[in-house]
Amino acid sequence: MQARTHRWILGALGAALLGACAAKPVAAGGEGITVLINADIVTVDEEQPSAEAVAIREGRIFAVGTAADVLQAAGPQAVVRDLGGRTLVPGFIDAHGHLAIMAQVASMADLQPPPAGEVSSIADLQAKLAGWRAARPAAPAITGFGYDDSLLAEARHPDRHDLDAVAADVPVILLHTSAHFIACNSACLALAGITAETDDPFGGVIRREADGVTPNGVLEETAMYLVLKHLPAPDQSMRIAGLAAAQKVYARAGITTVQDGATTPQQVEDMRKAAADGAFYLDIVAYQHFADGTSIGEDFTSSRAYDGNFRVGGIKLILDGSPQGRTAWLTRPYVVPPPGQETGYSGYGTYSDESVEALLEGAHARGIQVIAHVNGDRAIDQLLEFEGAILGTYQDQDVRTVAIHAQTAREDQLDRMAELGMVPSFFAAHPFFWGDWHRDQVLGPERAARISPLASAKEKGLAYTMHTDSPVVPADFMRLIWVAVNRETRTGQVLGPAEKADPLDALRAVTLNAARQYFEEADKGSITPGKRADLVVLSANPLKVDPSTIKDIRVLETIKDGKAVFGAAE
Repeated sequence: MQARTHRWILGALGAALLGACAAKPVAAGGEGITVLINADIVTVDEEQPSAEAVAIREGRIFAVGTAADVLQAAGPQAVVRDLGGRTLVPGFIDAHGHLAIMAQVASMADLQPPPAGEVSSIADLQAKLAGWRAARPAAPAITGFGYDDSLLAEARHPDRHDLDAVAADVPVILLHTSAHFIACNSACLALAGITAETDDPFGGVIRREADGVTPNGVLEETAMYLVLKHLPAPDQSMRIAGLAAAQKVYARAGITTVQDGATTPQQVEDMRKAAADGAFYLDIVAYQHFADGTSIGEDFTSSRAYDGNFRVGGIKLILDGSPQGRTAWLTRPYVVPPPGQETGYSGYGTYSDESVEALLEGAHARGIQVIAHVNGDRAIDQLLEFEGAILGTYQDQDVRTVAIHAQTAREDQLDRMAELGMVPSFFAAHPFFWGDWHRDQVLGPERAARISPLASAKEKGLAYTMHTDSPVVPADFMRLIWVAVNRETRTGQVLGPAEKADPLDALRAVTLNAARQYFEEADKGSITPGKRADLVVLSANPLKVDPSTIKDIRVLETIKDGKAVFGAAE
């Protein structure tokens, strides 16, 4: 770990020194330079933590410092913009999310609970679906996204009977907010050929009615694929249009680098086509999903260079499920098992050991970065076991394997991640969105207090990142930072105060640390001369306001490579 850390520090220091040198020459008259002045600048650069002004030339940061120094460096012909005392921070970097799913759910019925949506009961859900169908009477299926059984008044998933009441003549297919469950009506089950005789697939569960055999319409994890493979896909032009539209959501949130964290081969093809057509103005990094039992083909390629603002960054594994859905793979049982499971149930894995070992070995042998979904500590154990063994063969390889979510990471697991040079990327919005549920129904008070252990990770020296897993929760990074700093639940209780993050650490997690996760720390993540001019204008400084109000800070403008892509100068 020390060698890897030293290489990172030396690389970052070298980039900073080169960038600083780039600020010294004065451009001929200042043509082509824009200077942002009268700004409260948080650079996330330890060498120069704050500044008054930034100069931008050809999409990169030319100079940073006092207004007088930057204006002098820029030259008399530079264009000057007064930000009126507003705050400027580096562009936010999406450490984990799903651009393609964002595009897909935009056309579905919105079944999210407050504050993202309006559905708080099964009756609300049924009304939303009825309204969606009334607006699309010719649709071959009724689709919806974002329902959350933990926040419905009935505290359960809608079943086939609830959905048959909405429509019996066409399939009703609802994707849970976690994207780890589907709720179906009877027509949907028939479309997929799911009957009482259908066995549960490996890594998934077909939930049953009281008789223990009849499917009730709720499908967990890999059982979802029995339905998903039957869904008709829109043509490529419509899919690409959806990607372009979803991109705007990220721009409005101040996000300048976006992830698609479980990409299918078809979606990779779509994104390459979109990039070739010039549809992307934000940077998009895709990680192709490889399921249990698959292998990395010789034709698979990844790159650290963008082509048309797009690149394939590596591969994605999904080793377990969702803690809020109680399918994450734990070492200790759930406090309250889900329907159909007995006391002592602790979730389950979705990959065999042999498959995890083969995929990690195949990736490391070719220098391909791996990001692995591991919510439960038993799934983290599975990843660490094989990652540790395989890295013995590739000791000099800086692979930065990412433990996605890492919600229930134990102290010993954080220690091991530090030893292996891994990056934990925490779904740090959980304490607000599901904290009460985790405490009372899922993990119990002790384990729930440690969910997303940010302070512990910092103490271990881990350059952790944070994400919203959008569209699981909205791509709202100010709320994400607020949750990380306050750890306040929906009922106003503090969940695990010892794991609170400092505001600067939380900001660093979605800027410089996230850039490092992508091997891009020399180019992004801080307001440093020589780096790309990816910037966000905020209504207030998250390091100076009352921490309880961070969620109220608004993104006013997003700047990518020196050009406004959202906001005042768009």
